[in-house]
Amino acid sequence: MCGEQPAASQTEYKISSVATKPYSGQKPGTSGLRKKVKVFQQEHYTENFVQATLTAMPGGSQGKTIVVGGDGRYFSPEATQIILRLAAGNGIKHIILGKDAILSTPAVSALIRSHKTDGGILLTASHNPGGPENDFGIKFNISNGGPAPEDVTNSIYKVTETISEYKSMNLPDLDLSKVGEFNHGPLKVTIVDSVSNYVSLLKEIFDFGMIKNWLHHTTPKPTVLFDALNGVTGPYGRAIFVDELGLSEDSIQNCVPKPDFGGHHPDPNLTYAHELVEAVERNNIEFGAASDGDGDRNMIYGKGAFVTPSDSVAIIADWAEKAIPYFKSGVKGLARSMPTSGAIDLVAKDKGLECFEVPTGWKFFGNLMDAGRLSICGEESFGTGSDHIREKDGVWAIVAWLSILAAANKEQPGAGINDVLMKHWKKYGRSFFSRYDYEECESEGAEAMMSHLRKLFADSSFVGSTLKATSSDTSFKVAEADDFSYTDPIDGSVSKKQGLYIKFTDGSRVIFRLSGTGSSGATVRLYVEKYSKNESEYGLDAQVGLKPLIEVALGVSKLKEYTGRDKPDVIT
Repeated sequence: MCGEQPAASQTEYKISSVATKPYSGQKPGTSGLRKKVKVFQQEHYTENFVQATLTAMPGGSQGKTIVVGGDGRYFSPEATQIILRLAAGNGIKHIILGKDAILSTPAVSALIRSHKTDGGILLTASHNPGGPENDFGIKFNISNGGPAPEDVTNSIYKVTETISEYKSMNLPDLDLSKVGEFNHGPLKVTIVDSVSNYVSLLKEIFDFGMIKNWLHHTTPKPTVLFDALNGVTGPYGRAIFVDELGLSEDSIQNCVPKPDFGGHHPDPNLTYAHELVEAVERNNIEFGAASDGDGDRNMIYGKGAFVTPSDSVAIIADWAEKAIPYFKSGVKGLARSMPTSGAIDLVAKDKGLECFEVPTGWKFFGNLMDAGRLSICGEESFGTGSDHIREKDGVWAIVAWLSILAAANKEQPGAGINDVLMKHWKKYGRSFFSRYDYEECESEGAEAMMSHLRKLFADSSFVGSTLKATSSDTSFKVAEADDFSYTDPIDGSVSKKQGLYIKFTDGSRVIFRLSGTGSSGATVRLYVEKYSKNESEYGLDAQVGLKPLIEVALGVSKLKEYTGRDKPDVIT
């Protein structure tokens, strides 16, 4: 449906300069600004941050085109109307907007790239809970479709520290429910179907015919369950699994986006996606998958088969050229975030590809992709993606796994997730990996723990020392300990203090980071990794194999002493 708002006089739609004062703490993290909804609802708070974003846009906002959309969480409609008014006040020419302001984060990136816009504003707090008592977020993506780099986010923050006014236009609320082209004051607004552009992109990347053939012409037929956790990917899941792949409605659950995610914590891991895990185990489902609130994360889980994110990206990289048509002409390079296990490094070495280790934050992959040196990458925090867009992409990763299983069944009829995992480990060895999350710790205690570790690392006697487990005689000799820093090979920019790590002489690692993705307190993340080429260990539970290393990490960090926490909130 198309239409136009009635033409308005310049007097009616005049630009107003509204006096305001700075709010402290509006510093965007790795994924934008995330705070409680009640913080964003404060007078001028959202307007201040949107104005700072428009001011800091590379090249300014005058005459520009941007994409706007989000995960549909609570406060999204109100924030969208604020953005429209400030965009008009700041000379934005054209806004491409998702119907009902809903667009997955990957879909926003895809629209920015396909329409060659000047960037986009995303309304999301990703995998954080939604609702009036929970989280909201605003994030700016640049013209390549990826998250704003540090020079842009630093500019946004600088504006927020001194802001004294914002420019707005007195526009009525726009009806966000109708697809079409509209004149909204001086703004051209194109409201698009949230799903179609993205699904068309996936159909260019994958062989949907091969996947359908496996799903419908295999005996017995593979069973599938996709869980959107009442996040933004519900409509995308229905479009792909039901409409495109011809599966029944029983193949999807929790696929209606809700402002509070139906009470779910929309984070696809073993703790928060327990409904999926229970359904898969109860009903012997061969392929289960979940996505998060804004659609950029994923979990792959089959009957008795959990795929760690570190293994997932390595296996996708290994199968890419033979299972995914997009990569038929070759893979350019591979990459992972520093805490992610080295499983993908082994694939890169085998295939003679470059492999990059970058800080946590998807923006660090963007430069490598734009330079043509990176095709597939991932983070241990359930983020996987490729250079088709400049965001991690949960639904892309899920369809990639369907493609791998379809291809694997051509080689070994009846092959399931565990068969793919075991075949990979037999070729490359297994990287046992786990992450412990201690959520919303007191910031002071968490920072003190990191200071304690930095002081320990600075002691010349620490490297070469032996650290012993508490419940066994297992010990680990320290080979290296430092604070990870990264020099971007494309633009030479340096990112320091990206995570404290200890490497041991046997190749094992422990890493400590404070996460910037929460809205309050500090989340302490502890990562442990152990590599094995012993086939008798490949089928073991990761927690069993990693127990001595976890004990060493907890002991050396004095985590319980500094945070007061006996156990983590989430183990993955």
